[in-house]
Amino acid sequence: MALLEVNDIHVSYGMIKAIKGVSFNVNEGEVVSLIGANGAGKTTTLHTISGLLKPDSGNILFDGTDITKVPAHKLIKLGIAHVPEGRRVFANLSVYDNLMMGAFSRKNKDEIEENLENVYVRFPRLKERKIQLAGTLSGGEQQMLAMGRALMGNPRIILMDEPSMGLSPILVSEIFDIIKAISESGKTVLLVEQNAKKALSISDRAYVLETGLISMSGDASEIINDDRVRKAYLGE
Repeated sequence: MALLEVNDIHVSYGMIKAIKGVSFNVNEGEVVSLIGANGAGKTTTLHTISGLLKPDSGNILFDGTDITKVPAHKLIKLGIAHVPEGRRVFANLSVYDNLMMGAFSRKNKDEIEENLENVYVRFPRLKERKIQLAGTLSGGEQQMLAMGRALMGNPRIILMDEPSMGLSPILVSEIFDIIKAISESGKTVLLVEQNAKKALSISDRAYVLETGLISMSGDASEIINDDRVRKAYLGE
């Protein structure tokens, strides 16, 4: 059974239909990418899964449970973490305090401390800067902080929205190496990313979203070699 199932969701902004019947699934342990042009509905899809938007129709199942109407803060407790586009760190809080915000729904202090140490091992720069205000970090460091904050909730699935946006090529490669390592540690990842080549290179499967509809799906290795995808999204 799929860990995450999105079934025929329709989402509107007023009179504008942003998502027009999208269905897909993510199996436990996979990295699945949603790729497509700006405005295709990728971020809207993530916001709907994470409870920030409610669909007009359709439903979303997580581990077999209907979560379509569950508030966003309760989804975190169920094991769904969202790394939003643009990082959205708490600029006036320290790195440490930002990370602890990610653990707000957890009670076991020993487990939280263990998670914190694991995050510091994965992101050594965050440990070096733990008392620094998050707003003074570089873009790459803020992205690492946003990812570390998500991991502090000990999620089963992480929704990542444009993690490479605005980063240098070297940092982009580093971020994708980290996403791959997070997956290999047992976390499931649903990835929205403009850098389709990088996203597909670390994904198991992918879906192509065009104007609110899924136009193609399959193994990432097949999608990356499709002529239409190469021309439209890989610049080839």
